[in-house]
Amino acid sequence: MKKYLKGILATTMVLSMTAALAGCGGSGETATTDDTAAEGGEAKETLVLATSADFPPYEYYEGQEIVGIDAEIAKALGEKLGYDVQIEDMNFDSIIPSIVSGKADIAMAGLTVTPERQESVDFTDSYATGVQVVIVNADSDITSVDDLFAEGANHTIGVQTATTGDLYTTTDIEEKGLGTVERYTKGADAIAALTSGKIDCVVIDNEPAKAFVAANEGLKILDTEYITEDYAIALAKDSELTESINTALQELKDDGTVQSIIDKYITAE
Repeated sequence: MKKYLKGILATTMVLSMTAALAGCGGSGETATTDDTAAEGGEAKETLVLATSADFPPYEYYEGQEIVGIDAEIAKALGEKLGYDVQIEDMNFDSIIPSIVSGKADIAMAGLTVTPERQESVDFTDSYATGVQVVIVNADSDITSVDDLFAEGANHTIGVQTATTGDLYTTTDIEEKGLGTVERYTKGADAIAALTSGKIDCVVIDNEPAKAFVAANEGLKILDTEYITEDYAIALAKDSELTESINTALQELKDDGTVQSIIDKYITAE
């Protein structure tokens, strides 16, 4: 499953993130001093978070602010490590390149750990579990996920570019000649194509899927899941941030902070 970097304030100064955490430079990671630090206090560093804010409840806009599970967990990590967090919104397929290029320090966007992504970036321990599901029109002849893999199947599946839905359906369906994958910049664009009859279904994370179905009459989520996956934070290869973030993340799990954030946005049905 979602989706380079906008300009940083001209008054900020680029520093080495490694120097901030380990007292030495040269890792390619970046941070900026926060000029809004309390007068007389030590300037805080800024951790740049890459995301794609069209993936509720993990990241989405509430007015002009990006909120959601990933945004709140990132801020909790920043507070524990002593960093301000600057959230940068971008297309989902720009997120991994922003980490590789050093334009962002970490990425959280409902990112699943896959072998393909591990070739470019490293990941922290998992902080949440996601489920990929299939959205169809209420009168669709697709009644279960198995129908997508049946002999002679030839459906058109909509996905958000570079998401795990894209990766899985490309391998499982398109490359095996069982259908065609249509890729869209945003999940909402795939849903629009589904409602207009241009495609047969959409494969996407369960939580945004529920939001899309609630907002679009005549759509439903199949009872059978496509796949279950774990979400983690992406960082640059061999980043010295990984250990510190994993330690802080575990502390936030142990004290209940992570679960309380998830429960705030995802209620039991």
